[in-house]
Amino acid sequence: MGDVVKNQSTQICHMLKSAAQKTRVVTHLGWHGGVRDQFLANNAKRLPVVSYADYNAQPELDLVAQARRLTKTAQFDQGVGISDWLDRQAMSIENSARMRLACGTPEFFTYSSALYGAPGDVLIDQTSTALTLAGDFSDAQSQLDGFNEKFLLQTDVDSSELAAKLETAVQKMFADDAPVVTVVDELSANALAGRERIRVRRDAKFNDKDIDELIHHEAGIHVATSLNGKYQAALPILSTSYAGTARTQEGLALFSELITGSMDLDRLKRLSHRTLAIQMAVDGADFIEVYHYFMERTGSRFQAFENYRRVFRGGVLTGGAPFTKDMVYLDGLIRVHNFLRALVANSRADCMLLLFCWKLDLEDIPVLSQLSRIGMCIAPRYLPAWASDMRFLLSYLAYSGFLNTINLAQVSNHYESLLQSAPLVEMGG
Repeated sequence: MGDVVKNQSTQICHMLKSAAQKTRVVTHLGWHGGVRDQFLANNAKRLPVVSYADYNAQPELDLVAQARRLTKTAQFDQGVGISDWLDRQAMSIENSARMRLACGTPEFFTYSSALYGAPGDVLIDQTSTALTLAGDFSDAQSQLDGFNEKFLLQTDVDSSELAAKLETAVQKMFADDAPVVTVVDELSANALAGRERIRVRRDAKFNDKDIDELIHHEAGIHVATSLNGKYQAALPILSTSYAGTARTQEGLALFSELITGSMDLDRLKRLSHRTLAIQMAVDGADFIEVYHYFMERTGSRFQAFENYRRVFRGGVLTGGAPFTKDMVYLDGLIRVHNFLRALVANSRADCMLLLFCWKLDLEDIPVLSQLSRIGMCIAPRYLPAWASDMRFLLSYLAYSGFLNTINLAQVSNHYESLLQSAPLVEMGG
């Protein structure tokens, strides 16, 4: 492939990036804090009234259509798959624009499902679904409900303290490229990270574990891949967050939490419960019913609202058409973990850096490998510490793959029998 192909690819990627930047979904779906305050003031007995800003999708749809026309006439080697890859990105961006247009209508769920999936969709193993994964995670976590709470102590942290520690961390990670960390009154999540700024919601509730979680999740993955993507001049679309990369990005960010010891049980519970709540909404549960579902599990009116707001933002508050993005977390985590293990099993650690060069979907690895091979990719400037230490990472992944060769059910039965004969341990101070 020569310079013509490179130039055409870059031109199309520029157009798609421009469209993607104007079709970002999450910020558009944010609810004003007054919605929560009014709902709680009404003792959670009335559906809230939510509105979304007007949006004209035509400029973005025109850009996507133009990019598609150029893709069809470009002189790509069809065996490489560049045309198909560009078409997938174009479709994702178009669906994002149409989903924004459909806010508050049943059609919103159609586009959300196309972008992020629905709870009942069959996953790669052709057996599991996001719903069964969430149920299995929830069952596994329930086994720990009786765990001695003295081992699960946590310290509350306010948003200002968290933001200060996050600021210190990003300065160390990125120096002159570090994003500005700000505390804001309105935000669609507890924290959101971009290339230029990380925002923390002022009234969000945090604990000491959240500090490391946000450093490794938001800064170590989301900010790092945005910054690395910024320097990939030949493929600019890959510096931008959009729905087509959400599953891999969130899966990689969760894996980062796990491998650095930043994950806690409450975090996993929230991810499982959100997927189960999405299915409740698909089945027709309304906003108030899902709120009470979360109240039973959190005991906090504030936290219950924040969880179910994520399920219904953009959708229909009377049920049937939720926002399904929160499904991608557990699915993405398992995909990323299994992909990393596959790199070791197939002696393909050479693909490891592709995960950090930009924002991508795992299914794009073959074509991005080809594009890298012809010089359209540069090495990432920023890597999370755990990915920089290949000796540790590869040994961990090799061990993780080795566990699959053992009959874990039989091992579990052995130790279950062993523990049944062991009395509770009590030790003096």
